[in-house]
Amino acid sequence: MSTPRRFRPLCLWRAGAGAALALFAALAAAQTPVAQDDHPLPFKFTATRHGVHGGPDGLDVNLRWRREDSSAWIGAYRDRDFGNQARAGWDGVWHLGGDALPVPLSLLPSLQVATRGFVGGSLALQAGERFYVQAGIGRTNLKPYQNLNFDPNDALTVVVGWKGEDGRALGVTVVRDDRLHTGQQHVHLTGQWPLPQGRRLTLDLLRKQGQMEDGTFIRATGFTATLDFPRWFLRAAWDPKQNFEAQDVLRVGAGWRF
Repeated sequence: MSTPRRFRPLCLWRAGAGAALALFAALAAAQTPVAQDDHPLPFKFTATRHGVHGGPDGLDVNLRWRREDSSAWIGAYRDRDFGNQARAGWDGVWHLGGDALPVPLSLLPSLQVATRGFVGGSLALQAGERFYVQAGIGRTNLKPYQNLNFDPNDALTVVVGWKGEDGRALGVTVVRDDRLHTGQQHVHLTGQWPLPQGRRLTLDLLRKQGQMEDGTFIRATGFTATLDFPRWFLRAAWDPKQNFEAQDVLRVGAGWRF
């Protein structure tokens, strides 16, 4: 999660867009995938290079631990303009009511802290399991924070989705700023498919619209592609007008489970 305050991102060359699209196609064609959420290995280490045309490159590393319905993580980010920032967070799933309810209900809280005084959190309510709907809200204290998921942080979120028994999943997520009156909105269409040998492919198509800091209204389209093997994974993302600024961002990352 990230604050709605917009900070100048990192940097890559103009060819990044083409490279991201090429990698996206290669990942899909290779049928190389992403691990299931209930993967037995509790730790996941991820390193991601962030690049933007016209700005400095950035590097993010984080280590996540997961057990049953709870996760905790620590991370660090650096680029030449923004500097360093250490971060930590927690998220969970609390099941409500057990079998007494006609529709399964779950509460999804999260909390995040970072150096420079940043504190943020979110809370969502989910109804259903195989077919589900979810509504939530996120809030921060608006302290400086480098936004690494690129969705508005002080926002309302609505999700409608489906999960298949074979690992397939499909969902639509809408995230809209409800605090700073920017009209900034992200719409995600996310699909997940199991592949041979315990692999998985996840694709997230992004459509964004809203006001930039100078008042210009923009619309743009991006994507994230993740290819997961049992022990490691690759990820590529293209985010035009990152954080509703002028720069286009290419993110390339890899991770390892242990």
